[in-house]
Amino acid sequence: MSNENTLDLQYVYDSFQKSLKDDDDVIIEGYIDGYNELVKFLNLIGSVFSFVSSDVKSKIKIMEKHKTGEDSLYYESFKKMMKYEKETSLHEKNGFTSGSRTMLRLHRGLDFIRLFLKRLSDAEECVNTCTTCQASYNETLAEFHPWYIRKAATLAMHALPSRTDLLYKIFGSEDKLKEAMTILPQTLESCDEVYKRVEQLYTDFDFHGLP
Repeated sequence: MSNENTLDLQYVYDSFQKSLKDDDDVIIEGYIDGYNELVKFLNLIGSVFSFVSSDVKSKIKIMEKHKTGEDSLYYESFKKMMKYEKETSLHEKNGFTSGSRTMLRLHRGLDFIRLFLKRLSDAEECVNTCTTCQASYNETLAEFHPWYIRKAATLAMHALPSRTDLLYKIFGSEDKLKEAMTILPQTLESCDEVYKRVEQLYTDFDFHGLP
């Protein structure tokens, strides 16, 4: 994995590409590898989404336990996991931490990250990053958060720096930024493909409403 202080889009792209299985499935290990790198984006933009990144870390720990447990065979990919938990009704079992429910939280977070990154990269230099971030958040994660978190998050977004300063903070030097902007389109395409597949699987198994 890359430097903890910058976001490595090449690593995200490689991980997500490796996670693609068949025409409609996603391997969990590759997904988590790419996601672990993307979480740096949340950490690097400031304390605004620290509550999201800390939640992501706890969810990843849960999945790591599933992947090393006695039922690890069923936690190789999203489709295997959902099929297993659906057929055994584990997603409804009291005291069981459902992998499908856990990964649903990460899936929702990915929607926000990919949207904000895309809008940030497409925007003009003078764009208001606060407005861009708020719009991306309101269209994705906000509907799943209680009002007090939504209020705190949208207020904290006013502390975001300008687009230029934010991009330098995320990617580092000018050379690294140019390099990142070159690979960003294909990385976002990879994120979109992973998101689309996982979204469809949650629809197919009727798991979008997991509490």
